[in-house]
Amino acid sequence: MSDQHPVFARRIMGIETEYGLTTSAGPEERALSPDEVARVLFRPIVQEHSSSNIFSTNASRLYLDVGSHPEVATAECDSLSQLLAYECAGDAIVNRLGEQAEQAFAAEGHPRAVYLFKNNVDSAGNSFGCHENYLISRHMVLKDLGLALLPFLITRQLICGAGMVQPAKGDKPAQFLLSQRADQVWEGVSSATTRSRPIINTRDEPHGDSKRFRRMHVIVGDSNMAEPTMALKVGSTLLILEMLEAGFELPEFDIEKPIHHIRAIARDMTGSTELPLAGGGSVTALEVQQQLCQRATQWLEEREDAGTPTAEMRRVVDLWQRTLHAIETQDFSGVDREIDWVIKLGLLERYRARLGGHWDHPKLAQIDMTYHDIRPSRGLYHVLLRKGLIERWITDSEIERAMDTAPATTRAALRGQFLAAARSLGANVTVDWTRLKVNRPEPRTEELLDPFVADEDRVEALLDYMRLHHS
Repeated sequence: MSDQHPVFARRIMGIETEYGLTTSAGPEERALSPDEVARVLFRPIVQEHSSSNIFSTNASRLYLDVGSHPEVATAECDSLSQLLAYECAGDAIVNRLGEQAEQAFAAEGHPRAVYLFKNNVDSAGNSFGCHENYLISRHMVLKDLGLALLPFLITRQLICGAGMVQPAKGDKPAQFLLSQRADQVWEGVSSATTRSRPIINTRDEPHGDSKRFRRMHVIVGDSNMAEPTMALKVGSTLLILEMLEAGFELPEFDIEKPIHHIRAIARDMTGSTELPLAGGGSVTALEVQQQLCQRATQWLEEREDAGTPTAEMRRVVDLWQRTLHAIETQDFSGVDREIDWVIKLGLLERYRARLGGHWDHPKLAQIDMTYHDIRPSRGLYHVLLRKGLIERWITDSEIERAMDTAPATTRAALRGQFLAAARSLGANVTVDWTRLKVNRPEPRTEELLDPFVADEDRVEALLDYMRLHHS
């Protein structure tokens, strides 16, 4: 193993999820625009905070993004199950807003259902994202790291795609895709986000000490519903990052124009898409994943047991292995309660057989969309979950705790403590990822540049100042 670069035994992570938003309209009701629905959805937030961009009491960021998309950016997390709990807590927080919006519509005499979707493409073809953030060392050259990750990331959809029914386009018939994001990205590594949508965004926003940290921003991933799929998406990426940072030898795949193959991989659930190598020959998408998974299995024997416990990483690798075996054998019975695209495909195939065997039936698109409805009262994912047809990775109690309590092991704990005190005292404060500011009587600010630090005397002094002037 190389000691050229520092290796994070713990790694700070976060997920940003954008939600699709719409309402039903009765026969005599005017259809509302997304902007109109969003205003009602965020009305309780604006009434309390005079803003549609806030940090919640669990230290996550809740805001209304461009295009009237509700978005949640999780608080800083340093282990896999912790991150999943805060990701799922984001769904629950947004669902709570949906319930309040329905109550508001009913009170105004115009009852209508509010739909919130955790997916990546709406019925009009508009795309919205699920972005992963991983803290890496400033010593790592992000572009080089990104290029090393591309073979893994373009093939990762095999193990964690959300799946989708793609409508017919021109002379191309409707079909099932493994990934919702594969057709939406156009570059490998770039500083752009919307203009060209790269797999890895290199914009330098570390949200910490820029001399020590970088934030690797991955924007190719699908929004997942099944907890095991989320765990595999993030966990496998964590393992690859750990191995790259540690100098642990990985197979090199010098794939010619890797981004050009991401769409073909999305259309081939056998994983047999041929990826030409610059030095001659080729490798299949499945072989890339198999070789990387094999090295991850070996890495677990050397890995420091910190951050995400190695026992949990073994669960990740076990699911990774089983998913690849399912793809190789085309027998998906071993993962059909854990992997989103497999769960969805099985469901759609059963309906497709009843409806005449064509992917362009509108009922299939409706089922596809309803799988991603986060409202527990009607979302198809939640129906399957209640029937025991989807496995769990974490518990309801972990999610409930994450809704209102910040992670205790990262900088988020300080933000959560500060916000809780400010709201109980009615203090006027300003918060972002790195700063806590008491605005009155005299402004006082503390900057927290180390996301690993969960206990800080300077914050205690700031809290004392707040209590002195607002108690």
